[in-house]
Amino acid sequence: MTRNHNAALLILRLSIGVLMLFHGVDKIFHGIDGIVDMMKGIGMPGFIAYGVYIGEVLAPLLLIIGYRARLGAFLLVMNMLVIIFIAHPGQIFELNQHGAWALELPGLYLSGSLAVIFTGGGGYAISSKNRWD
Repeated sequence: MTRNHNAALLILRLSIGVLMLFHGVDKIFHGIDGIVDMMKGIGMPGFIAYGVYIGEVLAPLLLIIGYRARLGAFLLVMNMLVIIFIAHPGQIFELNQHGAWALELPGLYLSGSLAVIFTGGGGYAISSKNRWD
């Protein structure tokens, strides 16, 4: 069997990027008032909420096109850490009604993004040094 690590990394980048971009597009169309209120509610300035556009629009686009994929993945990791530790700290050790981790989705985005940080975007990325291996 032939291995194609570049195709696997492309699938990983596209999966994480496209699925997270849907969250960002939702925030573009419906706003982030709830996030601003949440930040203010925990004593942080509301403008910090605008960072969600970096984590849910810019970072996914970097992953999708494969330009500075490690940077995009890092931004997404930071976004997931905020989601886990600031937006849902009470659910870190909880399971949902089906026995899955309550923060399963952010956990998957976090682990997939960490994988891209360590591997890079692969040969099918725009900024690849070993393009089309």
